[in-house]
Amino acid sequence: MDWERITSRRNPLLQYVRELQRGRKERRKAGEYIGDGLKLLDEALCHGADITAVICSDGMALPDVPEKTRRLVVPEDVMAFISPMETPQGALFVAKLPDLKPPAALTGRCYLVLDTLQDPGNLGTIWRTADAFGADGLLLVNACADPYGPKTVRATMGAAFRLPVWETDLQELTALLDAVGLPLYATALREDTIDVRACDLSRGAVVIGSEGKGVSLAVLEHCGKTLRIPMEEQCESLNAAAAAAVILWEMYRGR
Repeated sequence: MDWERITSRRNPLLQYVRELQRGRKERRKAGEYIGDGLKLLDEALCHGADITAVICSDGMALPDVPEKTRRLVVPEDVMAFISPMETPQGALFVAKLPDLKPPAALTGRCYLVLDTLQDPGNLGTIWRTADAFGADGLLLVNACADPYGPKTVRATMGAAFRLPVWETDLQELTALLDAVGLPLYATALREDTIDVRACDLSRGAVVIGSEGKGVSLAVLEHCGKTLRIPMEEQCESLNAAAAAAVILWEMYRGR
């Protein structure tokens, strides 16, 4: 199949690409999401993402895309029209959403739980860091940002195609962890809080809370211990992505 050349912004596929950018609801209904940039496309192809369409700008070196995938070339002004970025990177793709329901049983040792984390950039950065430090997956509770929104996918730098992420609720989360004997900890302060360096994190799940409110009380009630990241006295807290990086490093170091 040759690459199609499309010049009209009214093309149904291009209109569909814009629809996928509107929000989580539209992406879930369609069962697809978009990614932008040639590097992200290369990562998606390398790690077996189920890509249904690839769109490139005029003048781009066209990537080696499977024959079954629809392939389009568009003028730069049309790419600017459909791209979620202010400065388009010249390539954009549509892919099938992975299953976001957790597996029947967790088979790994180390998981990160994100509680009401609503910044897509933070979510994507944490996802990328979890992939770098060998976590077995991310579990999202309490209305986190959409893991397959354009900003999140971009911020993962390819981790979205390697490390699973699941959306769940507190009841299902605790049942999954209890079934395999994985302890649940949280980054928060209370009477039982211990220095993160004193906790064995080689096996377990750790909760990172929202940027503004931290870990929710309902989740805290199910945590066996709470962890404190040591820092200078004049500093009260870390950005969620920075806190997650410290926790993930401690998990990695412990293994």
